[in-house]
Amino acid sequence: MARGRHSGRGRGPVFRVRRRRAGRGRQGVKPKERIAAALERMAPAPLEAPDFEAADAFVWHVSPDRLDPVKRVNRIDIGLLVGIDRSRDTLVENTRQFARGLPANNALLWGARGMGKSSLVKAAHAAVLTEGLALKIVEIQREDLPSVGRLLNLLRGSEARFLLYCDDLSFSHDDQHYKSLKAVLDGGIEGRPDNVIFYATSNRRHLMPRDMIENERSSAISPSEAVEEKVSLSDRFGLWLGFHPCTQDEYLAMIRGYCEAYGVEIDDDTLRAEAIEWQATRGARSGRVAWQYFTDLAGRRGVTF
Repeated sequence: MARGRHSGRGRGPVFRVRRRRAGRGRQGVKPKERIAAALERMAPAPLEAPDFEAADAFVWHVSPDRLDPVKRVNRIDIGLLVGIDRSRDTLVENTRQFARGLPANNALLWGARGMGKSSLVKAAHAAVLTEGLALKIVEIQREDLPSVGRLLNLLRGSEARFLLYCDDLSFSHDDQHYKSLKAVLDGGIEGRPDNVIFYATSNRRHLMPRDMIENERSSAISPSEAVEEKVSLSDRFGLWLGFHPCTQDEYLAMIRGYCEAYGVEIDDDTLRAEAIEWQATRGARSGRVAWQYFTDLAGRRGVTF
């Protein structure tokens, strides 16, 4: 037992207890004030729009949210895209319409790997710029789609026009990111900003594996509606452009086009023999494989590009 001090009048020990003033914590700070300060530290500062005149291309990043300008975009001239003439013309015209302030559709470029889907998106953007039209391209990663609402709010307040672009878009069985994509395609009550259009590339037409679609349908209580929300995502793109494996002649024509564009000299017989051997070692024939062979060829010939 703690010892107290006697008063001298026989009343027993008198204890003095120090009490903190009600409503205050350490160092005299009220609990409400501490909570408010903690929330202020946790909440990100309002995102300020970047200088959109500083560049024609931007990349969206999160943690923290920001739009970083891209001074030099990794792309090739649209004239070097071989074997996709119809898709090329359709996408360029759609992009041109949007840049002019006319109605245009969101676009899904789907199909074979390495056949120029992402290259066409970037080349179409460059094509309208060469025509003197103002258009910004903004790349967003698939894993950052949950933040797309914040990005749209940022772009909505600008007078510029934006091509929002997501490469290699697809969804797995338990992936919920597709719900964020609906905000881009449908926009909810507020609607998609008039100054934003969305292009996506994917190896899948329906943005999710076919076996997963069938599995969900077969095990669902209501099979007709089980995966409708996910499958119908692709239906929300007004423009579908399919990309298919290239032929041998198209493959060789791609490489010949690169050689002529960058000044690499090689006779047809040598090019054919080397290019076919290159594709055999890769086990595939595509625009990407054609570019990889040309890169090797240019290096061996001492040509930079």
